[in-house]
Amino acid sequence: MNVMDRETAFEPVDADPMPRRPTVGVDVGGVVVGGGAPIVVQSMTNTDTADADATVAQVAALARAGSEIVRITVDRDESAAAVPRIRERLERLGINVPLVGDFHYIGHKLLADHPACAEALAKYRINPGNVGFKDKRDRQFTDIVEIAARYGKPVRIGVNWGSLDQELLTRLMDENTVSPQPRSARAVTREAIIQSALHSARLAEEVGLPREKIILSAKVSQVQDLIAVYRDLSRRTDHALHLGLTEAGMGTKGIVASSAAMGILLQEGIGDTIRVSLTPEPGGDRTREVQVAQELLQVMGFRQFLPIVAACPGCGRTTSTVFQELAESIQNDLRTNMPVWREKYPGVEALNVAVMGCIVNGPGESKHADIGISLPGTGETPAAPVFIDGRKAVTLRGPRIAEEFQAMVADYIERRFGAKDAAAAE
Repeated sequence: MNVMDRETAFEPVDADPMPRRPTVGVDVGGVVVGGGAPIVVQSMTNTDTADADATVAQVAALARAGSEIVRITVDRDESAAAVPRIRERLERLGINVPLVGDFHYIGHKLLADHPACAEALAKYRINPGNVGFKDKRDRQFTDIVEIAARYGKPVRIGVNWGSLDQELLTRLMDENTVSPQPRSARAVTREAIIQSALHSARLAEEVGLPREKIILSAKVSQVQDLIAVYRDLSRRTDHALHLGLTEAGMGTKGIVASSAAMGILLQEGIGDTIRVSLTPEPGGDRTREVQVAQELLQVMGFRQFLPIVAACPGCGRTTSTVFQELAESIQNDLRTNMPVWREKYPGVEALNVAVMGCIVNGPGESKHADIGISLPGTGETPAAPVFIDGRKAVTLRGPRIAEEFQAMVADYIERRFGAKDAAAAE
């Protein structure tokens, strides 16, 4: 038996997450957000929605990568007209992921002029800061809400500090100036974001949209601001909340910033659905943001999407690249096969594999995994012990260690998780 119970390896050890805050559950095309449901991963296309071919391809890729909701831009008549065709073609491919329409400026007109678009979408996203201006703002906002209510669609009211209602912000700044205890401009801006979201939610309910059809978000681009805004917002409403930094950035900066901000909030029980808004490299893979969101939820112990591959970082003891190549190969193999394995091997997401590079931590780490290998480091005997379920199973030698271990991983998956599938079929 391992020192660590492998069945609970995904549970936080030092500090349990706070219980999820109670929220009203919202059904988004069959995916429940809030109400105690698992935290949902979502993403957004960056294709021109009017280009149905490109949009279908990217939505399908995002869905296959694990995005449970996908948002698309609906910014003009051509894109609105394409939405029903996109939905139909996705269904022919067996892709039933809910589509969310992202509306700005003329959303009320597009939804009214294209009823097939309004029907095909699973949810509408409205930004109250640019849905209209002055006396048109509330009227055009309510037009969209009325259409949502008519078709039974939920709405995300998504406030963004880059397009915040300037009249509201100016009023709050003026009030702050004459206050006996004025706050910083940053704090007033955060309050304006929260008030905009709460006012819009109240207005939507007054128009006739049920509470269980409303999700709120309050996006900013700085980590500390996001934490402060959502902590305050979560105390003031029980609406389901969508988390995400806006303009998180590229590469490691975007990943670190998103993980730092959302990790703290999720640990505090705040957040029902998340998006990691990464700026892709030129020609980069859009599905990267889905992978990061999944990994964030998985390493924090909230959900399991893929088997975990533990691998040491390498040091002067591991001058060979064999363990690096093997770890990468196994990780890629697991990710590639998961869409099929989820159906064929129920529970395979819980698999824990270790690929270690030398004798220092290799055997111990391998024992903690379901199946692990400790490859020989610099100067070590060219032998690689393999541990299965905490016990040494075999020692591999020779030039085919990597291929033999990969075959053992596949065999372990079949024996452990395939047996459940076969028993269920009897």
